[in-house]
Amino acid sequence: MKPVPNSFERKITLKASRSHVWRALVDAEAFGQWFGVALEGRRFIAGEWTQGQVTYPGYEHVLWNVLIERVEPQQLFSFRWHPYAVNPKIDYSQEPTTLVKFELQDFEDGTLLKVSESGFAHIPDIRQKEAYYMDSRGWEEQLSRLEQFLAESAKARESGGA
Repeated sequence: MKPVPNSFERKITLKASRSHVWRALVDAEAFGQWFGVALEGRRFIAGEWTQGQVTYPGYEHVLWNVLIERVEPQQLFSFRWHPYAVNPKIDYSQEPTTLVKFELQDFEDGTLLKVSESGFAHIPDIRQKEAYYMDSRGWEEQLSRLEQFLAESAKARESGGA
């Protein structure tokens, strides 16, 4: 059986300024809008846990729970979580977490965003393969949702909205 890689990285070039991408990542309410988590009134503060109910169809039973690790303005945002922790009958709290990192760089007329997740080697064997597969696939979809959120936000700003 082939071992699961310990990490993966996804990249996307966004047609948005670094400051707008940054805001969509570290403003908890904005993050929740594109990610699919109810985070109204929440904040991301390094060293603190943030929770919210998942609103993504089919996963509404999941409580999203992350430990904010680093918030380095306009450069790096990271958190720890239990990957693909979606079964309400399982207590994931004693399992190791993975580290999700968002890194921003200026790129041509926009922003290059790198998302990486590491630590799968420490996830229990029984969950490791599924967690790796679902998260690596999930981030591709989430980056597409972020891109759409940023485009819609830009249109709203151009038309005099928020």
